[in-house]
Amino acid sequence: MLAHRISLFSGSGTAAAREAAKAAAAQGREIADLAAGEVIATPPASVREGAIAAIQAGVNRYTDSIGLPCLRKAVAKKLSSDTGFAWDADNIVITAGAKQGLLDAALTLLDPGDEVIIIRPCWPTFPLQVYLAGAKPVFVDAKPPSYVPEIHAIRGAVTPKTKAIIINSPNNPTGAVYDRTTLQAVGDLAINYNLWIVSDECYSSFVFVGHRHQSITAAHPSIRSRTILVNAFSKELAITGWRLGYLAAPPEIVAAAKKLQSMTTSNANVIAQHAILHHLEVGDGSYEREIHRRLAAARKAGLRVLCKLKDIAPPRADGSFFFYLDLKTILARLPRTRSIRTAEDIARILLEQAGVASVAGTTFGDEAGLRLSFGAPPETIEPALEKVVAMLNGLKSHEAAA
Repeated sequence: MLAHRISLFSGSGTAAAREAAKAAAAQGREIADLAAGEVIATPPASVREGAIAAIQAGVNRYTDSIGLPCLRKAVAKKLSSDTGFAWDADNIVITAGAKQGLLDAALTLLDPGDEVIIIRPCWPTFPLQVYLAGAKPVFVDAKPPSYVPEIHAIRGAVTPKTKAIIINSPNNPTGAVYDRTTLQAVGDLAINYNLWIVSDECYSSFVFVGHRHQSITAAHPSIRSRTILVNAFSKELAITGWRLGYLAAPPEIVAAAKKLQSMTTSNANVIAQHAILHHLEVGDGSYEREIHRRLAAARKAGLRVLCKLKDIAPPRADGSFFFYLDLKTILARLPRTRSIRTAEDIARILLEQAGVASVAGTTFGDEAGLRLSFGAPPETIEPALEKVVAMLNGLKSHEAAA
């Protein structure tokens, strides 16, 4: 008999969408993959050079379980520059991707019976890791078009069992970017109710409206002692498969994470650690700026296409690299006796008939959403979105003929 915790997992919806796209492509079909949560690009030369140099130098041994001290220092320097507040190496844990950082947070903070507030739509890793820690996720729905949560709704979800709030800005899947007022209000709530904040900031490099990304630790500095900030190099450097992230937290969380990682992964991949260290030492930011420029152009072109949608409001996509469509109106108007009833049905026919891979909002706890990535190769995005628009606008006639 398997452990009960395994029954909590139904499989990753995003991974399933990627696998379906690959299977269709393997059959010889031309597929535009707008399902993947990654930027398809060649990593910067500095990262590749750092990895090769480490291999040639014979770097093979364990590191400290929370990462190379010199890398932790370099990450603290970067974070200090990004947030405008001082961090040092004692605040940093190098992790095997952001997922490990989030799991460290869950396992260090939560006991069975605790509750954690999660803003929905949400990345499915959040609630699953809460369940793994024996705690209970409590969802607060953020509504379109902004998908920025209302503070009174978060406050209304707090109970005596609430231990933490997980926030994610810029948001996956919705692209929402939380404004300073919202971040400050969440910080006030955490202080008033003695809660922890876990802030997933993995898309911090990708803000397209307004100013640069603002961390909650910058918007509300007094909550740093109760905040675990999680980030990764996966998105901004196009190295999702290298699995290198970090968390920044008070010393007691760092000490606890060190115990956890020493008994799980031992340490993050040492070659990846040296590669990122080299990039942080010699990089001038030009790669990151070019990726942002490319995504900003893709976003602008994509929004121009998506404005032609009928019965579906064009997405805002203020941050991250996702267009998130609210299909509620179009789903409500479709005949319920026909073959297309859900967002998953729409994602299926987009793949089968239009050759476009997407992720249904059910993956993120939203029955009426659809996520489309503009991190795909630039030349594929506009043609793929034209097909999406044609398919969605033609759903009524499609159903009538079905």
